Amino acid sequence: MNKVFLIGNLTRDPELTETAGGIKICRFSIAVNRNYSGADGDRKTDFFNCVAWRGLGETVARFAKKGNKVAVSGSIELRNYEDSQGVRRTGVDIVAQDVEFLTPRGQGEYLSQQADSANAQGGTKPSLQAFDDDGDIPF
Repeated sequence: MNKVFLIGNLTRDPELTETAGGIKICRFSIAVNRNYSGADGDRKTDFFNCVAWRGLGETVARFAKKGNKVAVSGSIELRNYEDSQGVRRTGVDIVAQDVEFLTPRGQGEYLSQQADSANAQGGTKPSLQAFDDDGDIPF
């Protein structure tokens, strides 16, 4: 059985391309933190190249951006190739069968709009509105 589940953050914006046969393919990479720290106390991070095909690839390219947290389930695929110097290499890809977006929609835009608004108002942060709680439960 070849099945992998990863949760991580996109390291760059997804790239959507098309094969010669017209099939959409989206390439993206994610950074996944390990569950433990090394001897130096630092947490290690692994980087995975992912591929999403057809409609899933179009969806990832449309809605995901660098820094977004995603959950990817799929399979590991090894590919052998020759580099430009003629050396045989092996590449590892995660072929996504499902991608779930874990960063709330519009969160990045909301935070940047909030910062822009604060800068336009002389650097002041938005203030909270007072809430009148009379102690009654509404149900």
